[in-house]
Amino acid sequence: MITLVRALELIAAGCEEAARQDLAMAFAVVDDGGHLVALQRMDGAPWIAPEVALGKAWTAAAYRAPSAAQGEKMQSLHAFSAAISAATNGRYTPQIGGLPVVDESGAVIGAMGASGGTGQQDEDAVRVALGG
Repeated sequence: MITLVRALELIAAGCEEAARQDLAMAFAVVDDGGHLVALQRMDGAPWIAPEVALGKAWTAAAYRAPSAAQGEKMQSLHAFSAAISAATNGRYTPQIGGLPVVDESGAVIGAMGASGGTGQQDEDAVRVALGG
């Protein structure tokens, strides 16, 4: 299980990487069930960034895979994607920028999402925060 301490460490690392790139972003960390553990919006980040970061993290946790994989899968399934989004009260966010968080054994214990840059910048900041 991901702890609050770990979630805050990940967010701090993400904020540090975003600042290094002169970006203002929001970061969300969820547990393996997609429940919010921690959320932070940097000064100057877009108003919608926290919700998008949370959606990306939720999607990565739900599918135990990068949120970008759902985006690729849904490119030709627009109605299905909209149906999943409606069924999950808008949490399903099939866009690049969310990655699973794994423990030492490789088990998914949560996920982290970012928003505020391009999708690739979002995912890159998360990847750096996760140590990769």
